[in-house]
Amino acid sequence: QVQLVESGGGLVQAGGSLRLSCAASGRTFSTYTTGWFRQAPGKEREFVAAMPSRSTITYYTDSVKGRFTISRDNAKNTVDLQMNSLKPGDTAVYYCAADASLTTSRRANAYLYWGQGTQVTVSS
Repeated sequence: QVQLVESGGGLVQAGGSLRLSCAASGRTFSTYTTGWFRQAPGKEREFVAAMPSRSTITYYTDSVKGRFTISRDNAKNTVDLQMNSLKPGDTAVYYCAADASLTTSRRANAYLYWGQGTQVTVSS
């Protein structure tokens, strides 16, 4: 069982930066694949970034490549999302997700554990 709690959302102007953090409970968190997803009003939840367990390999959706960076600290049970050069199109509720699968998926339904979400609003 893993519980996830996101923090770090807020309101920022276009071109600004935010850092989201996801704190996880559970002694086996280091073995979980972790991901970030987002959902804008009226839209489906979409993949943003993911990082498999015990690996430095990272995956990103094309629209955030070069602007967002996912990282994790297994000793602290955290996974962060550094977001730079933010655009109004990045406005959404951002969710942290985790799953025990060894396969890193871009599909939301592949992740069993979810945080409550944190709002990110980018003004133009």
